[in-house]
Amino acid sequence: MMPSLSLRVSQNLTLTPQLQQSIRLLQLSTQELSQEVEQMLDENPFLERDAEEAAAEPDAAAAPADATGTSADGGDDRAENTSEKIAASADTVSAEADFEPDFSSGETLDFAAGKETGADAEAAAGDSASDWEEWGGDVPARASAADDEDETPASDRSSVHISLQDVLHRQALSLRLCPEDRAALYFLIESLNDDGYLEETLAELAQSFGDASDPDAYDALLHHLTVALRLLQSLEPVGVGARTLAECLALQIKARQRLLDEEGSAHPEADALALETALLVCQESLDLLARRDVRKLMQLTGCNEAAVRSALAVIAKLEPRPGRPYADVDRNAIIPDIIVRPSSERGLPVPGFSVQLNAEVMPRLRVQEVYANALRSHKGSEGHGALQQRLQEARWFIKNIQQRFDTILRVSQAIVERQRNFFVHGELAMRPMVLREIADELGLHESTISRVTTAKYMATPQGTVELKYFFGSGLGTETGGSASSTAVKALIKQLLDEENPKKPLSDAKIADLLQEQGIECARRTVAKYREALRIPAASLRKTL
Repeated sequence: MMPSLSLRVSQNLTLTPQLQQSIRLLQLSTQELSQEVEQMLDENPFLERDAEEAAAEPDAAAAPADATGTSADGGDDRAENTSEKIAASADTVSAEADFEPDFSSGETLDFAAGKETGADAEAAAGDSASDWEEWGGDVPARASAADDEDETPASDRSSVHISLQDVLHRQALSLRLCPEDRAALYFLIESLNDDGYLEETLAELAQSFGDASDPDAYDALLHHLTVALRLLQSLEPVGVGARTLAECLALQIKARQRLLDEEGSAHPEADALALETALLVCQESLDLLARRDVRKLMQLTGCNEAAVRSALAVIAKLEPRPGRPYADVDRNAIIPDIIVRPSSERGLPVPGFSVQLNAEVMPRLRVQEVYANALRSHKGSEGHGALQQRLQEARWFIKNIQQRFDTILRVSQAIVERQRNFFVHGELAMRPMVLREIADELGLHESTISRVTTAKYMATPQGTVELKYFFGSGLGTETGGSASSTAVKALIKQLLDEENPKKPLSDAKIADLLQEQGIECARRTVAKYREALRIPAASLRKTL
């Protein structure tokens, strides 16, 4: 084959680094964008915050700086203030919450030497009440943690998170225990999950804590863990330390039985029967309990229908997750990117509504002119090319940030224009809309609209919603039009809110009601929308 030269013309799309960065910034959420900005500020010396934004920061307001000072000075002041706050907060930590057995020293705990008899183990579980009597108190030990929390100001509880382990450790401090039992109790408390359950058995915990090759030491360790478990399950919140859901519910029912014996009630016999039946129900299949299968529960427990229904009412008031009140919930509130308000001003892009960017989420950045001027005055010096590239990256980043917010604003204005009825009448007035409609109107690609509407939020008169919330498929109507799936979901929710609790609407009945209003919606579609709204089936919604 003879070698030859040929000329071929072709076209291909190449994404420049600037375009790649623009696409990546467009799909970031507000929090992710803030992290990206902070990272760029740390890595690129030619990028800095605008002086107005730096002056508005809370830390800078605590220590006013000279308006003509450089940004580096302001950063030092903020760093000093932050370090002082951290040092001050460290001094306020309670010594009680920091209790932890010291296993780093040379001393070891002899579990075999501290082994107790069965009677002593039962007595150890009741040490809590006797300790309070010895110290002159009449309040049970389990009430101490709740009282301490009630005395704590609400502002402190909202700002400082108190974990379930902290609450249990404080209660454990009031128990008079030997070092072995205290260490075992501490170990069990730290082994709890966020819901307050022990996910491992005592045997598994003993194997992970001690050496199973020594039978005597292993048995002693298992014994102390058993005693500690009994102590743990006597603490507040009731139900903590359970291994299963059935055990958690049983612990709470037994606590109510003890309370009924001590304080009584208006109907002691009926309440006692309800609690006893509830305890039997929890010991049977939890699947039957979840389905509220009264007939099979009657057969398994040997109780009549009234007693089983009363037991189900008691169980419905129990807490399946004792650690829920102390869970470390993410407290970051959703900050909207767009704010929509009704407005009577003239000349607005969307008549009747003011669509604006939220200034709080817009980072104000600029190029560090001092460094840029120094770079221009030293052309040709060593490393000038690399620094020039960093300067160009700073300019690209600022431009892409501005382009990101301009695109979000344009898409939001188009959404408000097309979904005007939603902002006036609510979600029942939502119209069907797909990404292609906004893309064709703005001359953008559907993928761009998808990136803009993901993890971006809009504050509206109807509440704060994600931009993607305004897009949805349509269902056919008798008139030949279409109804938005969001509006149909809202209508289904409205029908279920108005239903008779004793005769809840089935999915087929809801489909018939929608058909009467001219909306063609199959039963399976109704079930899908109901599950999306996290509404249980009719059999589970039926009240006792």
